[in-house]
Amino acid sequence: MQETIFSRIIRGELPAHKVYEDEHVLAFLDIGPLSKGHTLVIPKEAKAYVHELSDESMAAVGRVLPRLCRAVREVTGVEQYNILQNNGPMAHQAVFHVHFHIIPKPNEEEGLGIGWSPKAFDHEEGAKLAEAIRRALEGGEQA
Repeated sequence: MQETIFSRIIRGELPAHKVYEDEHVLAFLDIGPLSKGHTLVIPKEAKAYVHELSDESMAAVGRVLPRLCRAVREVTGVEQYNILQNNGPMAHQAVFHVHFHIIPKPNEEEGLGIGWSPKAFDHEEGAKLAEAIRRALEGGEQA
């Protein structure tokens, strides 16, 4: 994987306003926040996409994410928030090291704005797709 700004933050080569750190996870304030308290949560394992992460790294992020959300809510006083994670440039990923955004949503103007364009769901195609995904999980699970 290519070197990223997050790799340099993990190694302490670049400053960050850290809010949490353990053996597997680092969380710090985003320097381009969408709202007060916007926090980034990253695994220390250097992978660009979630599907590349080890189960251990993803589990470590999952264990700390709720605790971080509670802390951000408490400190900002903002009850509503988004958790955002992007994979790939077309999905708006800018730093190619897995990261999760905790973005407080205090009002309509601040925080994350999302456009959502749902499509019609074809139940027959859905059944085929669900079966194909189940088969992929059975044959392709990696440790």
